[in-house]
Amino acid sequence: MANTKNLSSNLAYKKAEEFAKSHYENFPVISIFIKKELRKHIAIIYWFARTADDIADEGILTSSERLIELNKFEERLTQLLAGNFENEYEYALYLTIKNKKLDHEYFYKLIAAFKQDIEKSSWTTFDEILNYCSNSANPVGRLILQLYGIDDKEAFYYSDKICTALQLTNFYQDVSVDLKKNRVYFPVDEIKNFGVSFKLFDLNEKNDNLKQLLTFSIERTESFYSEGEKLLGYLSGRLKYEIKWTIMGGREILNKLRIYDNNIVNLRPTLSKFDYFYLFIKSLLT
Repeated sequence: MANTKNLSSNLAYKKAEEFAKSHYENFPVISIFIKKELRKHIAIIYWFARTADDIADEGILTSSERLIELNKFEERLTQLLAGNFENEYEYALYLTIKNKKLDHEYFYKLIAAFKQDIEKSSWTTFDEILNYCSNSANPVGRLILQLYGIDDKEAFYYSDKICTALQLTNFYQDVSVDLKKNRVYFPVDEIKNFGVSFKLFDLNEKNDNLKQLLTFSIERTESFYSEGEKLLGYLSGRLKYEIKWTIMGGREILNKLRIYDNNIVNLRPTLSKFDYFYLFIKSLLT
């Protein structure tokens, strides 16, 4: 355990904010809509999630080695929650969790999702994917609400819908990337029902059946956004605009997938600086 006198939570928070701003996402992690006093807390949560994600996804480690490292990271979470820290980031995360009274379970769920990324490369049904989203995405939305003092079951329900939609959007956005990692985030039963051959994914071929599968998946994802929008009724102030902006960012990626004629095996749509600015203005006016 490091001596807390030698640890600077302020420095860790500052580095975490810089870290969050340096990474691309389909939604603003740290924006002017976020209360200034909460930005550091969101940043350190993002650092935690992104660090675990990188262990599962980046570098040259084998799957077994990645699991070992994730287990170590999970043990560090357990230790820091008990007040034992190895570095300033852990100390800062401890302070955020303690002072903002955040649910510990959500952090463990995130790690569970990253373990699933290593252990599974395909999903039999859409329900399995929803279960994955309940670990990989939904906890983040709930943590944001808790930071704002919102602890309402219905608000959590609609937040889950938005976060699941964002995760699904990311799946369809990243098909060309995930294929290189031998991952496919379409349910096997739906792949078969639409007459799509796994060989088409391997060959990076555009195909009408694949287009129909993606169109179906996009429309279903849109329904999650539509239901999740009801969360806005539970929000006020700048947080409401932040969530509107976030939803718009996800929907814009879906629009780009449609515009690209669903050619997901070769193209990866992203949001430009103009897109961010346009959606920012739109979130204020609608």
